[in-house]
Amino acid sequence: MSIIDRIFGRSQPRAEGFMPLDPTPIVLATLRGEGWLLGDGEVNVRQAMRNTSVYRCVTLISNVIGMLPLHLIESDTKEKAKDHPLFALLHREPNAWQTAFEFRTLMQMRALTKGNAYALVVWSVDYSRADRKRKPVRLIPLDPDRVKPKLTDAWEIVYEYSPPSGGRVTYGVSDILHLRGLSFDGIVGESALRQARDAIRLALDVDLAIRRLYERGSFVGGVLETPGELTQEAFDRLITSFNENYGGANNAGKVPLLEGGTTFKVPPTSAKDAQANELRGRQVEEIARVFGVPRPLLMVDETSWGSGIEALGNFFVTFGLSPQFEMWQQAIKRTLLENKDKERFDARFNPAALLRGTMKDQGEYLAKALGAGGHQPWTDYEEVRDVLDLPARTIAPNPMTARRIAPPVGDDPPPEAPKPKPAPKKDDDDDDE
Repeated sequence: MSIIDRIFGRSQPRAEGFMPLDPTPIVLATLRGEGWLLGDGEVNVRQAMRNTSVYRCVTLISNVIGMLPLHLIESDTKEKAKDHPLFALLHREPNAWQTAFEFRTLMQMRALTKGNAYALVVWSVDYSRADRKRKPVRLIPLDPDRVKPKLTDAWEIVYEYSPPSGGRVTYGVSDILHLRGLSFDGIVGESALRQARDAIRLALDVDLAIRRLYERGSFVGGVLETPGELTQEAFDRLITSFNENYGGANNAGKVPLLEGGTTFKVPPTSAKDAQANELRGRQVEEIARVFGVPRPLLMVDETSWGSGIEALGNFFVTFGLSPQFEMWQQAIKRTLLENKDKERFDARFNPAALLRGTMKDQGEYLAKALGAGGHQPWTDYEEVRDVLDLPARTIAPNPMTARRIAPPVGDDPPPEAPKPKPAPKKDDDDDDE
């Protein structure tokens, strides 16, 4: 009998076409009662996150988005726009109770699990200006279950929000920062958990089955059989003798010698029991595929660690994280920048910290950047210190790059020294005299 059969109590042969791991109605009712399933079988987010593969995928992506620097930069010069009010919101303090890391991690987690993440934008209006220029001063995360985006007849998006205190508030598109996952209608994003619900439910069912087996099942290593009925005295003596002489690690490998026709039989192991771990491994792979996370980052492929892990890390950044970066960057520019600021500024993540490699690789790269080994230099000492997050210091410029830098605009060249006047020539007539 397999593990699933032991848990669900199946002893009859399965009918043709029966799905081997579909729970019985009793188990389905139990799962719903424990919050595993909702409605038509959708996975509850909190319960889905109890699966270690789902938890690892969601927290890995969300924490990376939260920890990487997100800066507002000048589009032309690529300099950080520290004087713009949006810079501090994105980089340090989006609201009064969250850090930038906590805010971005929460928003990214909701975008992955719910398909949408919303933040209310609190604007400050400068009434002293004729154009009534606005600036964002707070970003307030909203529960996605309480927000409903709608497309109006005027082809505009409005957001209906239901506060916990009751009522309903309608916001315009410029008042809601909306991170939208993959969408079928361009208005509402689809949850990754919803799309992967079958794989996640199967993983949860297998985990539940194995947990129930360890809670309620029995583990019998063998069976002692006798040809006839034993008296209580003989039964106790047989059990005591067998456990003392052949039980435990100290007696491992001994050959039992049984008397009175007693035989020792080992029950056969079911192939389905042996496939339990294999099935769990398959579900790890299915869940990792949904979120775009390489298997080694889920700590399941020990043999992949080594030279290939760097390539897998680059793969994860390029194909797993880059779409999330772009989702954030374009949503920020669409909602939080107005008028000419859309052309002047950009929001940019800096994934360089994820791609730096070892200290040896960094040293070789930066040495070449400074012109070592006869390479054409393309950076200077101050820029290298900034890349390594070292404090600025006064240092002589790189002579290889300094000679190609044009003098600052507006500086006059140093005055030239006056040339000495030539000595006056003598007349020939004066010599004759």
